[in-house]
Amino acid sequence: MGRILLVIRLALRDLRRRRTEAALVLIAILAATTTLTLGLVLRDAAGDPYQSTRAATNGPDVVAGAGLAGLAELGKLATAPGVTEHSGPYPVIAGTFEASGRTSDVQAMGRDATIAAVDQPKVTQGSWVSDGGAVLEAAFAGSLDVGVGDSVTLGGRSFKVVGVAVTAAMPPYPGASCIVSAGCINGAIPDDRDLPAGLLHNPGLIWLTRTDVRSLASDPSSLSYVMNLKLAEPDEAQVFVDRTGGDHGDAMPMQTWQSILADATDLAEDSQILLLIGAWLLGLLAVASLSVLVGGRMADQHRRVGLLKAVGGTPSLVAAVLLAEYLLVAVVAAAAGLTIAALSAPLLTESSAGLVGSAGTASLTWSTIGLVTAVALGVAVVATAVPAVRGARSSTVSALADAARPARRTGWLITVSARLPVPLLLALRVAARRPRRVVLGVVSIAVTVSGIYVLLVLNAFLADQPGTGAYTEAQVTVLRHVLLVWTVILLTLAAVNAIVITWATALDNRHASALARALGATPREVTVALATAQMLPALLGAVMGVFPGGFLLFASITTITGGDSDKATLPAPWQLIALVPATVLVVAALTSVPAHLGGRRPVAATL
Repeated sequence: MGRILLVIRLALRDLRRRRTEAALVLIAILAATTTLTLGLVLRDAAGDPYQSTRAATNGPDVVAGAGLAGLAELGKLATAPGVTEHSGPYPVIAGTFEASGRTSDVQAMGRDATIAAVDQPKVTQGSWVSDGGAVLEAAFAGSLDVGVGDSVTLGGRSFKVVGVAVTAAMPPYPGASCIVSAGCINGAIPDDRDLPAGLLHNPGLIWLTRTDVRSLASDPSSLSYVMNLKLAEPDEAQVFVDRTGGDHGDAMPMQTWQSILADATDLAEDSQILLLIGAWLLGLLAVASLSVLVGGRMADQHRRVGLLKAVGGTPSLVAAVLLAEYLLVAVVAAAAGLTIAALSAPLLTESSAGLVGSAGTASLTWSTIGLVTAVALGVAVVATAVPAVRGARSSTVSALADAARPARRTGWLITVSARLPVPLLLALRVAARRPRRVVLGVVSIAVTVSGIYVLLVLNAFLADQPGTGAYTEAQVTVLRHVLLVWTVILLTLAAVNAIVITWATALDNRHASALARALGATPREVTVALATAQMLPALLGAVMGVFPGGFLLFASITTITGGDSDKATLPAPWQLIALVPATVLVVAALTSVPAHLGGRRPVAATL
């Protein structure tokens, strides 16, 4: 048969014979590809509703605001070069909004009952503005649990809610742009600071008629004005702002549709950053897991390699067979990861109450598919290439004999371990036989504990957000879902790593363990030795994961996001101290079963 067909048939046959190992490989790569795909598609999945809203409302390319003194300059923008359409100026007033026993700052905009050429908010419930009737921005209405027919109070006057609408001229609540001269502040207010007088805090947006807005103003100077502009070249909106608004500065603030889009999808961006960082951590764990798994399978396949070479297989053919097994699994894992991520992405985005539509099923671009597939294949190649080449280049006679690998005799280790209890003596020598595997174990635990450190910090941060921070309660729930996905996949892959490393160690040390039992060690002592050999790297990895691993990982996240790490609530000392022994105990529990099975192999048959 052809060479390629031969390689594929041999690879598939071996995968069928070793279904458990194939499943572990699939899980390891699937975890990384799913998380990576979620991170790549989440931003696009959350950005689609904004584009839908922009199309449905004929959203502006530039939004400009000014006070009474700048009203004349604001009006000149309607005839500025590059402007094709405009609406406004519309009067805006700052006020205090009361509904359902709750109070909030708002920006009330006066609009016409007729349809505007630019930025006509899309009514999702009820009808558009009328005298005595208010229309609430959808996310703001949802946050206060206010609907059509409810009565609300603004500036001491009662209004009836006649509608709920969405707009593309401003990010949804609570990230609304500031369009009043009084000024606004979004986010949490420190406990030791008071809000400056007149400054709005996390203001919502409502629409009234022009007459109602002016009736709320004590004098004309308390009104601000806003104008919406359509440009001939929407992609050049920032250039237009730099050209026409540079001389006015803060007196006439202007915002482009690109900046509104960025603010409207801020939650998705935060989720995306968390998932991408998690994807790279899981990628490292996947490489470590596959490296150990491949090494363990090579020890188990040593005789098979000899048989392939004895019947005429060249070293390159043997290496290709071993590599093909993992590449086939990687392709399946990439396809499954892409599918799972595309279907689950909407669950990790907000319900888009402030925009038309919802995240829907994330669309996979060819660049995303190509990148995720390349990462999956890259992980498989990096983890498999060295063991496959080493196995292919081994001697045919020694591979057929399948003899025990000579132990590395280290004088100082023998001296140190000679007087130790038998389980600890064997554990030290088991660890010393495979120093690279010990390093992989330390790295795996350190990466896992670093991720847990960051999760503790972010969980404490989110606990303080509802009602006081930049996120609403619904948004906090979304981010908690993201952290839950990250936590479950991280811990699952770490558990797989611990089991794989113990299985590979037991397989690799089967001759040495049988010899130790022949010389008087009990099966229980051998089992404890194999488990202890994994607990020692776990202890070192847990310490390194807390510091400096967790600290450096969190610092890198704040650098990427532009946050302030000094304001974060770091884990309590008792949590970090408890994390180290807890990690060691969990590793001991996970490794007990494969160690128990490996320590009870028949001595005579093994020798």
